[in-house]
Amino acid sequence: MKQPRSIVITGASSGIGEALAVLYAAPGVALALTGRDTVRLEEVAARCRAAGANVAVAAVDVADRAAMADWLQRIDAGAPVDLLIANAGMSAGTGAGGETEEQARRILAVNIDGVLNSIHPLLPAMRARGRGQIALMASLAGFRGLPGAPAYCASKAMVRVYGEALRGDLAESGIGVSVICPGFVKSRMTAVNRFPMPFLMETADAALVIRRGLERNAARIAFPWPMMAAVWLLALLPPAWTDRLLRQAPRKP
Repeated sequence: MKQPRSIVITGASSGIGEALAVLYAAPGVALALTGRDTVRLEEVAARCRAAGANVAVAAVDVADRAAMADWLQRIDAGAPVDLLIANAGMSAGTGAGGETEEQARRILAVNIDGVLNSIHPLLPAMRARGRGQIALMASLAGFRGLPGAPAYCASKAMVRVYGEALRGDLAESGIGVSVICPGFVKSRMTAVNRFPMPFLMETADAALVIRRGLERNAARIAFPWPMMAAVWLLALLPPAWTDRLLRQAPRKP
């Protein structure tokens, strides 16, 4: 969709979600933003309103199915949604001595259930209108399991494959689906990393790449290309060749 007028962005209180909200903010655009931090979310909303957008905010946990359905249906009733960016997610690693069951379950709940809870309340209305666009935030980490972040990699692999399948499933309904696979992007999520992050991108630059991809209804928006090439190679090589290398990689805190 070249010029979506009603846009929902989850995880909009920081990082890529914040950058996309600010990028799309303009007169005549209705933004519905949600995030976990009310203070930061209101700051983002203020910037978007200053750019002329009509902004609605809500601090909703994307893992809460009922709360998300209620909020999204109210948003769609007021301004039929053209574009949903299911961006909310969380990450954690094994740098503190291993991934606990509690940590793994919370990551999967936010990154997988949160995506489903963002998509499905809007699908019936989008199907009825015969139009709409959905963007799912996956990651280059979803192409190969990395020992430093098992649950995160697993969740992003699911989001990537689910989005690729959903694109074909919804094509005849007039609904576009794009899967976004970023590498390292400056954000609160990556700020805790204490290891070199190859090809680290500025958040605003990443948002521009994503918007251009969505305007083309690209099936997959993966960047930066050198990191994408490295991940593809890791995924193609036999695990016996890559396991030892990956075990020696620095761990995410």
